[in-house]
Amino acid sequence: MTVAGLMLCLAVPVVIGFGGPAGMVAGALLVLLAAMADGLDGAVAVITGRVTKAGYVYDSVADRLGEAAWLTAFWLAGVPAWLAVATGAASWLHEYLRARATGAGMTEIGAVTVGERPARVSVAVTALILAPIAALLVPAWVAGVLTAAAAVWLLLQVIGLAQLTVAVHAALR
Repeated sequence: MTVAGLMLCLAVPVVIGFGGPAGMVAGALLVLLAAMADGLDGAVAVITGRVTKAGYVYDSVADRLGEAAWLTAFWLAGVPAWLAVATGAASWLHEYLRARATGAGMTEIGAVTVGERPARVSVAVTALILAPIAALLVPAWVAGVLTAAAAVWLLLQVIGLAQLTVAVHAALR
């Protein structure tokens, strides 16, 4: 399931790069299917009693690579490279902080922040649906819609990072 989800994510820039507005809708569907696969892989592992530490690590890596693919798709559709990179870096930092805090002895999740993966999925899917709708009105709006979405995604990551930093500080004092 993890590999299937990652493959779906890696297809997003491909369909957006070649598909125009229909490619964006297809990209939104791929992001949604990848998110479902991501949720299912953990559930299947638990139900079948096959939860492993390696699977946990691979799932996290696949999630980060998948999000990088989504942001690559945004960039291909006109989002400034600096914004796509900054958004991806903030997302990775959010997850890196949680992983390092866990390694340092934090036993709880710390905080459920506004920048968690479901928020990133929601922003990506919403943007990839709204952009082709905007293109029906003014084709040049596609890049603007996706840029605004990337900015929202980045803002959620910065706020989430602040929330998580406070929780980590409290947990590891």
